[in-house]
Amino acid sequence: MDFQLTEEQVLTRQSVREFAEKEIAPRSFELDETQTFPRDIMTRLGGMGLLGMLFPPEYGGSGLSYLDYVLAIEELARVDGAIGLSVAAHNSLCANHIFLAGTEDQKRRFLVPLARGDKIGAWSLTEPTAGSDASGTRSTAVRDGDGWVLNGTKTFATHGSVCDVAVVFAVTDRTQDKHGITAFILEKGMPGFRPGRKENKMGCRASDTAELVMDNCRVPAALCLGKPGSGFIDALRILDGGRIGIGALAVGIARGAHEQAVAYALARQQFDQPIASFQAVQWMIADSALEIDAARLLVQRAAWLKDRGQSVSTEAAMAKLYASEMAVRVTNRAVQIHGGYGYTKDYPVERAYRDAKIATIGEGTSEIQRLVIARRVLGLGREQAP
Repeated sequence: MDFQLTEEQVLTRQSVREFAEKEIAPRSFELDETQTFPRDIMTRLGGMGLLGMLFPPEYGGSGLSYLDYVLAIEELARVDGAIGLSVAAHNSLCANHIFLAGTEDQKRRFLVPLARGDKIGAWSLTEPTAGSDASGTRSTAVRDGDGWVLNGTKTFATHGSVCDVAVVFAVTDRTQDKHGITAFILEKGMPGFRPGRKENKMGCRASDTAELVMDNCRVPAALCLGKPGSGFIDALRILDGGRIGIGALAVGIARGAHEQAVAYALARQQFDQPIASFQAVQWMIADSALEIDAARLLVQRAAWLKDRGQSVSTEAAMAKLYASEMAVRVTNRAVQIHGGYGYTKDYPVERAYRDAKIATIGEGTSEIQRLVIARRVLGLGREQAP
């Protein structure tokens, strides 16, 4: 086993870190307070190749690996969880679904501008009545001539109100249960397709989350993504990679809060000495350092296996589960070390504490990850819900 990064990976990590510290960090507080999606930052990240990291150059991408990808997400999330989340969702959900299941024409038409950052992508599986049980999708797509007519409402769509391209799921054959769900590509401005309510979230507030509404939305047959009825099964493949990205997001959020806590513990004086000299604080620091390292190793193992074409359903679930719950613990400790100051918006650990929680929910809750892992250990087969 080789834990050494290549020179190119070190340079990629450093360039993302420098951009995040210089261009994102000074704006993070305001973006969070106003819940403003920073399209200008996303455009610049696209210019750096970070919105198409996973895709080959012929489709506008950077042709990099999943390991490169998780390194970049960690560095972004270290400074701003919302930006890290947006980049992860854009890459591994919307754009990746088109890359894995799209036709050549679909890739040329949609993936290229997504990978370059010219367009922002959304991916929406969840509905008001279909969360962990995504096979309970109620949105419908009915054949009409040479196309489809879609009706329904999707919810909790990252980039729902700002997207230019969206991948959505709808039932095309109710008799086939999860094998009757189909994915479609929708474009901003299509008649009958619009954003709905924007969510007022606890954390990652600069990463737009909103409903997507389809009201007699007519979609050409050419925008059916994958074979009819394959949408749910394709979604499981997409989520395997997405969970690796969320694991990296959690590691980055935790690492940023931990670094803040270490600096504060060394500077803060109580009882005529820095609080870092107290064993209670030292143990919190030690536990956080240990857990961040362990989570990073799980995430990078999953990315390494993904790069080698191996199935990573269990490894991705393990990485996401441990990293996400670790991030909640680490950011909680960071706030505790800051004391009353940590409970104010004057210190970034307050935002990190709020941002961390989404990693235990999005792209499959912690409970679903435990089901995935347990079914593999028990030999019960693939999970039935994402």
